[in-house]
Amino acid sequence: MEGGARLRAGGTKWDVRQKVWDHLEASGLADFPRPVHRRIPNFKGASHAATRLLGLQEFKAANTVKINPDAPQKNARFLTLEARKTLLVPTPRLRTGLFNKIVPPPGATKEILRICATSQGIKEYSVPVGLDGKARVDLVVVGSVAVSEKGWRIGKGEGYADMEYAMMVSMGAVQEDTPVVTIVHDCQVLDIAEELLDDHDLTVDYILTPTRTIKTDCKRPKPQGILWHKVSYEMLEKIPILKSLRYREKQAGKDVTLQDEHSDLANANTPAASNEKATAENTRPQTAIGSAQTGQHHVESDSFSPRLEESGMITTVYVGNIPHSVRVSELKCALREFQATPLRLNWQGAQHKAFLDYKDKATAESAVSSLKGLSLGGKTLRVELAKNQRSKGQGEINSQK
Repeated sequence: MEGGARLRAGGTKWDVRQKVWDHLEASGLADFPRPVHRRIPNFKGASHAATRLLGLQEFKAANTVKINPDAPQKNARFLTLEARKTLLVPTPRLRTGLFNKIVPPPGATKEILRICATSQGIKEYSVPVGLDGKARVDLVVVGSVAVSEKGWRIGKGEGYADMEYAMMVSMGAVQEDTPVVTIVHDCQVLDIAEELLDDHDLTVDYILTPTRTIKTDCKRPKPQGILWHKVSYEMLEKIPILKSLRYREKQAGKDVTLQDEHSDLANANTPAASNEKATAENTRPQTAIGSAQTGQHHVESDSFSPRLEESGMITTVYVGNIPHSVRVSELKCALREFQATPLRLNWQGAQHKAFLDYKDKATAESAVSSLKGLSLGGKTLRVELAKNQRSKGQGEINSQK
């Protein structure tokens, strides 16, 4: 595999990954964390390979660089900070957002910058960048398990790098000509059959190894945004910020039908499905949000009773930073879209805030997770459990702002 071994026809992406991981371990090239299987593998020489960034004109000209948080890119993160460029790092598994901006303390020494470039430093010296942070990324550095000299890339199989890039496109953070770089060992540079690539796969423009800087001149288009028909409900739950982007694109008139919804639509016209839907509509709880369109406060008797109120089980979520231009109907629509419909909504638009009542703490915490990163009226809302749970009797819904 040294020097770019050729994969045989018929190999799958998983075959490629397994060959690379096995070879790195067997040859003694693998570096901490071990084993490298199921990871973006760290390798001996990764730090030297990263120094090739300094020779790229695209790096020299970049103001903002996005680099993945994996171990092989640690020195790339340090070099970016040392060059006084803005460093953006994706949040782990995109659980709480898309980017964190690394902010070293004033007058940081090289030693401090090296700490900032580690996983611990990312936790200690970073601030989240919301969807409305107007991030403009000039250079993207991603990890790879394998890559071809044509620029075709295979990751570890979870799809996060591809999704991160697609989300950056959706946010307007990257353009068609934004260069993408990967840092790998020479043995990770392989022939990859084009038929293994999907239309959501990210390609690379430069490959940096301990011995070479490879310009791929890749002509295959990069993802043009999120392919919603390939996104599942499960993925939407795992990556809450996806919900915000989906809501935003839906408001802009784009087709955001999910993978699961396509199959639902295919079955929607059968008599059984129609009857099932009618039954569900008749038995669905009528919550405060659903009935507030008429301006009346409605309480669902089974899930919001005086006994529940008195027991103190109700948990309140605070929503702040609501722009003056946003109406309560827009918030209600977003809550329904994000499946975070509360039992009761207390709208205080003049104070740029609202309070949402949920039946218990677990439901409230789930709603907070779902609504993370939600943007309305050009601002990212602040969503958290209310610090002082309000007295339960003041939750009237006002349908007008």
